[in-house]
Amino acid sequence: MAGEIVVGIDGSEPAASALRWAVAEAKLRHCRLRVIHGYQTPLVTMDMTGEALSAMEEASRQILADVVGGLRAEAPELEVETSSCPAGGAEALVEASQGAELVVVGNRGRGGFAGVLLGSVSTQVVHHAACPVVVVRS
Repeated sequence: MAGEIVVGIDGSEPAASALRWAVAEAKLRHCRLRVIHGYQTPLVTMDMTGEALSAMEEASRQILADVVGGLRAEAPELEVETSSCPAGGAEALVEASQGAELVVVGNRGRGGFAGVLLGSVSTQVVHHAACPVVVVRS
């Protein structure tokens, strides 16, 4: 294996497009593919029980399991790893970029107030990743 390509998923169509692009690129480069689902726990977690937080983590793992199940059928020769990260998508992808050849993200375009307040994951990754980044527009 030459290296690692990292792709972020969140269940959206832009993320699915990014995943398809990353799979094709990983096959072309003979690289391992690392699929990351970053989810953000609410800022105020005092009202959340450990059970609620565990449910969020389990939902993230299930999203990854569903994606990997499809990848195994589509590209059985591809080595795939998964990571579920409660830090959120941008932070997880920037951290993963430290050892990656390439990071691939979709461009959902949250826009509006949410976009101003939270910022775009793709924008944060482009500005802070330690390796080249591909932003796939669907």
